[in-house]
Amino acid sequence: MADKQQVTLPVRGMTCAACVAHVEKALKGVEGVDDVTVNLATEKATVWLSAAAPVADLVGAVRETGYDVATETMTLPIGGMTCAACVAHVEKALNKVPGVVDAAVNLATERATITYVPGDTGLADFKRAVSDAGYEVLETPEEAAQAQEDEVERKMRDARFRMRVAWAFTLPIMLWMIPEMFFGVMWPTMTIFNLGMIALALPVLFWVGRRTYRSGFTAVIHGYANMDTLIMLGTGASLLTGPASFFFPVANYAGVSAMIMAFHLTGRYVEETAKGRASQAIRKLLEMGAKTARVMRDGREVEIPIDAVQVGDVMVVRPGEKVPTDGVIVAGESAVDESMATGESMPVNKQPGDEVIGATLNQEGLLNVRATRVGKDTFLSQVIKLVEQAQGSKVPIQAFADRVTSVFVPIVIAIALLTLGAWLLLPGVTTALVEAGAFLPWVNADLSVATLAVVSMVAVLVIACPCALGLATPTALMVGSGMGAERGILIRSGAAIQTLKDVGVVVFDKTGTLTKGKPDVTDVITNEEMTNGKVLYWAGSAEKGSEHPLGRAIVERAEAGGASLSAPQAFQAVRGKGIEATVDGRQVLVGSRRLMAERGIDPQLLEETLSTLEQEAKTAMLVAVDGTLAGVVAVADTLKDDSAAAVAALHRLGLQTAMVTGDNRRTAEAIARRVGIDHVLAEVLPDGKVAEVRALQERFGTVAFVGDGINDAPALTQADVGIAIGTGTDIAIEASDVTLVRGELSSVVEAVNLSRATFRKIRQNLFWAFFYNVLMIPLAIVGWMHPVLAEIAMAISSITVVTNANLLRRVDISAGS
Repeated sequence: MADKQQVTLPVRGMTCAACVAHVEKALKGVEGVDDVTVNLATEKATVWLSAAAPVADLVGAVRETGYDVATETMTLPIGGMTCAACVAHVEKALNKVPGVVDAAVNLATERATITYVPGDTGLADFKRAVSDAGYEVLETPEEAAQAQEDEVERKMRDARFRMRVAWAFTLPIMLWMIPEMFFGVMWPTMTIFNLGMIALALPVLFWVGRRTYRSGFTAVIHGYANMDTLIMLGTGASLLTGPASFFFPVANYAGVSAMIMAFHLTGRYVEETAKGRASQAIRKLLEMGAKTARVMRDGREVEIPIDAVQVGDVMVVRPGEKVPTDGVIVAGESAVDESMATGESMPVNKQPGDEVIGATLNQEGLLNVRATRVGKDTFLSQVIKLVEQAQGSKVPIQAFADRVTSVFVPIVIAIALLTLGAWLLLPGVTTALVEAGAFLPWVNADLSVATLAVVSMVAVLVIACPCALGLATPTALMVGSGMGAERGILIRSGAAIQTLKDVGVVVFDKTGTLTKGKPDVTDVITNEEMTNGKVLYWAGSAEKGSEHPLGRAIVERAEAGGASLSAPQAFQAVRGKGIEATVDGRQVLVGSRRLMAERGIDPQLLEETLSTLEQEAKTAMLVAVDGTLAGVVAVADTLKDDSAAAVAALHRLGLQTAMVTGDNRRTAEAIARRVGIDHVLAEVLPDGKVAEVRALQERFGTVAFVGDGINDAPALTQADVGIAIGTGTDIAIEASDVTLVRGELSSVVEAVNLSRATFRKIRQNLFWAFFYNVLMIPLAIVGWMHPVLAEIAMAISSITVVTNANLLRRVDISAGS
């Protein structure tokens, strides 16, 4: 098999020979696979290919059988890209690298996100592929992350310098043209004028414009064309009219070539500035991290770089300082500002045993924090990785734009050549068209046919650059994902944004999502001789010996009310019925009707109260002291404060809601009524959630599932959009399409609003990018568009798209909007 390509896949989830057989069968079913060997001990599948088979197909085949292939993701900064054609070329080069599952290139961030099988390929292979395509990998991802802000500033500074130099030479050209344009006088002589135009244009094109020329030429020698190729051809053709004017009857447009390049470089500067604003979310996140930490070493407090902090180190955090990395408080109490992670402005009180997130701000007390996560494992690092991943992904609607841009530039070059040919071969028709447009001040019908032919060709080349198409989607995605991160809404991909806007039903898991996930005392009802405090004292003291969550809830409520509980004697848990214990020498029972009846106590006295509480989805427990009913304590998993408001807000957005729970139907419907849920899915076992989600998809179409991200992983995966909701570092960020850090249901509403607003901007941008080209190219063909105006229009189209994306920041996505 020496002549066949070999790929090794690390397969996860195999436990026996049957697993091996399943994986082998799946891989052999992929077209182009000649032989497969799966090793259970090493957990690797070696695949020999007799024909080219994408690694993505192999990975997909393994995953469809229920196993997984371990892949890694790397983000690389790419230098030299200028338009969507460059993006397509780099993607094509990277996807050809053996071992690459997927490569997505983003023009706005100038980064390639590569998913690959580790071991088969790596950074060196990616660099080589990018270099062979005519571009460069600027730095390793780690170095790029550290230097990102400097890089953005450098690009803006460089673009500003090139723009200023270009105008330093172009403004004299424009002033020198005035006598010729208005009075027909080439001052001081025709020869000096023509030579002067050429001399002033050369530095603009070949000094500050050399990058454009180098990029355009590099594309050509690699067998394709990009935006810079069009600018290179357009300005080159204009420049050549200068020398040609000495020998042929053609006007000198060398000065116009400098004007085209100057406007092009101006557009580049404005674009870089706008892109810098669009990408500020990542820079803000990078800036948030602490640079140093004070740790206890050998009983002394030592300040060390953040990179030197290790898991288990105890960090000292003073008031006003940032928590260096994720950890658990071992000493001290304080209020911590977690707004950078959750978007919640109110500080959170913390005490020993509570988790804290790295980069959050300690406001009041001195804290000792034991580090639990460092480096790439921290919450902040995961957020940065997720935002970069989202910004590097593509929205499905972009696939159409990508198909257009892949053939756009060659078609434009063909149209430009046909325009030149039509003008030279059909001068009567084309001259008549120009005369029809003579009402436009920049259209000069008195020029020679050769001059008009060149002018029209140049106008087609420079007006049809696909830059706006390439920036339409990624800039909006970049701003939207950044806005989400600032509000504690982490979106994994562009596909999630597009799908979320189409959701028809939002399904909530009940426990821990609609409710707090923790039982709490809701009602205390007493007989005539007892007070609430006394009932809680007897019940709480008896339950002190219990580990049951309902019992702990009663103890916590009693202690919170200031009761000094006694230790129970002769404690006994009566399975399925309640508990009995001796408290202060008195016999106390806490439990169900059956427990009371078995001990000779008639529960009928409080039957009406019990029934009412149970209809409200509460667990009602009778309390008896020395054989006499003392009262009822009701416990329930209480609703989150914003559950009802969030569901109402989703209804206002035109969405239906559903709740899935293992509770009995009466309890479930009671909760649903309080919240305003449309559809109740009750008595659903944990492994039945997937089937319920699938049934809703068949009935309503696109479904979003909101769960805790850990226990609900299968349902999150089955749903079209899985939304994990939790608090701080407890969230499994990797488990869902969208992760809501705050743990509040209002974040679900904000996520839907953000999705709709972002996609609205994407559609607007794509419309304007396409509309601009459809409208402008015909005007250029018939000679109604001056090359300089064409370049201005092209630059404005790109600036409009990026600016429109930045306007997304002004949209109010709050739940109440």
